[in-house]
Amino acid sequence: MAESPAYYTRGTIECWDFIRDQQLNYHLGCAVKYICRAGHKDSKRKDLEKAIHYLENELYNTPNVDGPSGDIPVSLLFDDGDESERLSEIFNR
Repeated sequence: MAESPAYYTRGTIECWDFIRDQQLNYHLGCAVKYICRAGHKDSKRKDLEKAIHYLENELYNTPNVDGPSGDIPVSLLFDDGDESERLSEIFNR
């Protein structure tokens, strides 16, 4: 088996072991992967943008069903009106 790169093995658990343990789907797993390695492989900004891309795709393809914690008001996430409007469309899909 190939050895995992250092940017995925920081801390006490490997990134993919956490993803498997939490039974995350593809998009959420990719988001976690990019968040875990942000700033430790290439550009932190680029990795965070990739994580956001996967989270946006997950939101876009998730029906608007209230879970145990209910809806998150978009206004709590962003101060930027444009970003808020774009995410509001995703959340209210």
